[in-house]
Amino acid sequence: MDLRTEIAQSWRRAELSGLSPAAPVDRLDVADVDNRSRLLRAASPVLDELARQLAGTRFCVVLADEECRIVARRFTERSVELALEGVSAVPGCQFLEERTGTNSLATSFETRRGVAVDGGEHFLEAMKQFTCYGHPIVHPATRRLVGVLDITGPAGDANPLLGPFLRRAVADVERRLLDGAKLAEQQLLAAFQSVQHRACAVLALGHDVVLANTAATELVDTADHRLLRELGRTQRGLRRLRLTSGTPVEVRVEAVSASAGLLFELAPVRPASPVVSRPRAARGLFPAPIDDRLRRAGRARRRVLVCGEPGAGRSTAARVVAGDEPLHEFDASEVVSGAAAWCARVEAAAGAPGLLVIDGIQLLPPLAAVRLARLLDTTTAWFALISGPPSELRGEQATLAARVHRRVELPPLRERRDEIPAIARELLRGFGDSLRLTPGALELLGSQHWPGNLRELAGALAAAADRRSAGDLTAADLALDTTPSPALSGWEQAEYDVIVRTLRACDGNKVRAAKQLGISRSTLYNRIRALLVR
Repeated sequence: MDLRTEIAQSWRRAELSGLSPAAPVDRLDVADVDNRSRLLRAASPVLDELARQLAGTRFCVVLADEECRIVARRFTERSVELALEGVSAVPGCQFLEERTGTNSLATSFETRRGVAVDGGEHFLEAMKQFTCYGHPIVHPATRRLVGVLDITGPAGDANPLLGPFLRRAVADVERRLLDGAKLAEQQLLAAFQSVQHRACAVLALGHDVVLANTAATELVDTADHRLLRELGRTQRGLRRLRLTSGTPVEVRVEAVSASAGLLFELAPVRPASPVVSRPRAARGLFPAPIDDRLRRAGRARRRVLVCGEPGAGRSTAARVVAGDEPLHEFDASEVVSGAAAWCARVEAAAGAPGLLVIDGIQLLPPLAAVRLARLLDTTTAWFALISGPPSELRGEQATLAARVHRRVELPPLRERRDEIPAIARELLRGFGDSLRLTPGALELLGSQHWPGNLRELAGALAAAADRRSAGDLTAADLALDTTPSPALSGWEQAEYDVIVRTLRACDGNKVRAAKQLGISRSTLYNRIRALLVR
């Protein structure tokens, strides 16, 4: 049969996941449902009204959450309930294309667009008995997908008017979500006002709101907000920890309501008190151990190989090694204009005082790399070689790098998420002392992946500084293209990096990637949903 483009693409995704049209769907896994979620509270009155308007028809209403897990249903006929149970369309069951094929819940969730799927357009044979309409629900404030709303009925009962009918219902849910967010802000403000005059520092953190009394402003840095939010996700009551400033504090955590936010009361404690330690962010652009190695190499005038991804600060690291000594920089990309002349300039500089920096040794032609290696063997000149990741070095370039026994590898910025607030403030000092990053801006910076590393971060800050020369830089001032996702923990970030590398190695083929990772396809898809599509 001829399929519409969006349906054909969905079939292709289902096939690539290894799903068979004959696969059963009557025994899918079911998980617990949060009946107090913000989505369910906002959508329940709309679902009730839809059920009233659809009474007397054979259509039902199904609501799925941000993971496309069914959280609510409405129907008026027992036969409809039995049909839904026959395909596992029950609360707690997750409808994803790799498990349930093409249908309005899974395909709307996958494409982030409304879709109608009628009868034979379903990928699974068991689903062809239905006609369904699905549309994503997007939070008006955060612009994040929070769920999918679906109307399903028997195949043959398709009605083009159900599409606009469903979209109006989705708009009602989204409006109620926004109203709920406003109410949550009012609740947070009331809770903060009731305790803000206490002697301790008081801080209230909502989804998009930060409230602090004078004591909290002086004690808590904006870099601590993420730490406190993480603490609030798992802890209530009294807890001790160390702020990024190094100050140990006693923190009382209280949830204002299910959706409003968290209230914190903080009081410094004596350094001798037991605390939950936390590594302090580096004060400079590099982690403290790396900065220390670079400076010790400089004091001892040791030759050093500085390697890392583009933009990770390799040239800056070489300047740290040089300290107050003169710096002579040679760019390997310039060798194309003449290897002999370029090598002659390097050899002439070998007798000058200071540090000779060879930038980009992975770009050196083989003969130039051999000649430079011979120079290292025959002179006592002080060298710093700069390269990409060690895995990029081949042949004569790798042999040249092996001449230098002290190696410093700079980590990519994505592996230093906890340090991004401190790094951003350090970079921002270069644009003047009158600029400050707001908590929202710091959270946005911390949520990005920064493939260009420090150079990309510095560019984003420079552009923001051009737009606002003084005062607070907000998330809007940063004007980043990507929508921030919830922050990942260190373990989740490591898992994210492994999945991304494996998918790239497998050219995006999720079936081969799952096999290479040693996990099932469904497990890989679940982790992709949890880590990559947030």
